[in-house]
Amino acid sequence: MTSSRWHAHGNVYLVHEGDSSGVDPSGTDGIVEITRVDGDDVDVTIVNPDRSRAEMSGNGTRIAAAWLMERTGSSVARVHVGPRVVEVRHGDDGLYESDLGAVEVGEPESVAGIELTPVSVGNPHAVVVGDPDEIARIGPLLETHPRFPERTNVQVVRVDAPGEVTARVWERGVGETTASGSSAVAVAAATHAEGEVLVHFTGGDLRVRLHGGRATLIGPAERA
Repeated sequence: MTSSRWHAHGNVYLVHEGDSSGVDPSGTDGIVEITRVDGDDVDVTIVNPDRSRAEMSGNGTRIAAAWLMERTGSSVARVHVGPRVVEVRHGDDGLYESDLGAVEVGEPESVAGIELTPVSVGNPHAVVVGDPDEIARIGPLLETHPRFPERTNVQVVRVDAPGEVTARVWERGVGETTASGSSAVAVAAATHAEGEVLVHFTGGDLRVRLHGGRATLIGPAERA
């Protein structure tokens, strides 16, 4: 079985063909386990460093698509993760455009005295509008709070202008990461109803296009 290291704005994943139970994920933000390849389609399982499974990963699915496109020479790939199929296209600008599907934004609520908006992008998110530098305090507090029995990803976001935000991410089972695709969608959807949103992370920028309750994610993926 072969493995290769890929990253998206410093968010590092090990792409591994086949069972990854014996693979050491140290130094990565997770493993993209390739379970089936059929033409432009690939089935994956996202494994966190603590061996928990993620229902979705915006960066992980984009990396899986880039891995498959490198292998096939195609400019399109369909990544199957759980019940979702993420269609990814490689643009002339070198970036990858992923249709991540439906985004569900819940009603704002207060948890442990923190105001947040729950968002589902196929995986759970708790978006807090505030100072992104507070992520080290807020992230672990909300990730393991009883309100989220399966734990949750946490983002603290500052709205800089219409269509532009800055965020930091505490990823479930990982800790703070330099960037996150599904988190980019979550913070965009929690702060904007429609349109394109530029999301600044410490590792780099991702773009999110919100349209009719769905999200398209645009960003890079390359070998590490």
